Amino acid sequence: MANPAPVSDGIGIANLPNQRHKIVAKQGAHFTLMVVGESGLGKTTLVNTLFATELSPPKNYARRHHKQLDKLTEVDIIKAELEEKQFKVKLTVIDTPGFGDYVNNRDSWSPIVDFIDDQHEAYMRQEQQPQRGEKIDLRVHACLYFIRPTGHTLKPLDIEIMKRLGTRRRIGEAIAAQGIRIYQPPVEPDDESAAEHARMLADATPFSIIGSTEDVKTPDGRIVKGREYLWGVAELRSLLIRTHMLDLISTTEELHYENYRQQQMETRKFGEPKVKKVDNPKFKEEEEQLRRRFTEQVKAEEARFRQWEQHLIAERDRLNKDLELAHSAIKQLESELDSLQTGYGRGSARR
Repeated sequence: MANPAPVSDGIGIANLPNQRHKIVAKQGAHFTLMVVGESGLGKTTLVNTLFATELSPPKNYARRHHKQLDKLTEVDIIKAELEEKQFKVKLTVIDTPGFGDYVNNRDSWSPIVDFIDDQHEAYMRQEQQPQRGEKIDLRVHACLYFIRPTGHTLKPLDIEIMKRLGTRRRIGEAIAAQGIRIYQPPVEPDDESAAEHARMLADATPFSIIGSTEDVKTPDGRIVKGREYLWGVAELRSLLIRTHMLDLISTTEELHYENYRQQQMETRKFGEPKVKKVDNPKFKEEEEQLRRRFTEQVKAEEARFRQWEQHLIAERDRLNKDLELAHSAIKQLESELDSLQTGYGRGSARR
């Protein structure tokens, strides 16, 4: 006689989180972080501190001001695969060298904003393909903007770039008084300790960045990357990694990407390529103004040329008339000379 199957409480749906955990642990995750700011503000050190590894070597900024004065902002992609307790994360760090370092910083934010939009566009195009097994996903989940601690108000460049990024990304450093959208950690009403932690983080923004690649020991005995002070150890990864990384990822997928996708599908047909900036209606007015200004300048130059041409023609006619008068005078003098020579010859013959 077979043994009866063990009786379990419930029907088993309570085990779904464990099944989901196994799937996620097997597949791993990916996280894309963008860092934006002037050179020398500690972006590389902070990234290396956050992920406890040297993702990017320290840079030498001694000659950064000797570069071309009109050089544009670059976009560098750093990829790495991290593993902790048999869980793997594919990490992508987007660095933006050159931002804010030049005399002419006009439109220096364009490569950054275009990169974020291009990743949404590339992912949307992959979703429209018949086979969607292996999708390349570089959608930016979080953007850290570094502000130079001058002790004064934000520079116009800081305000402009953060406003533009705030409509696309959750910015980890910003000031809401300028109308800039910043990241607000979600408050969980059913978890008082987590809710209190989220409120504490929200009240602490904007953050003062403390970066260090040195190992220090916390009061509870852990070895972490940070700095040790008399009042304790400054540790830096709670917001981005330990407590809110999943929220940043889901917000990117469910809010920012969906907003982009909806906006594009409302203005484009299926499979239609993205409208280029030169074809974008919002640039038509500016383009038309430039065209009118150019046409007016050409007309003014043509009028000036015609006036100068008429002046040259009048001067040429005057010179030709003077030349004709000179020729006539010469001919008259030649005639008088011939007459004198003829009269002189007759007088000699009589003698």
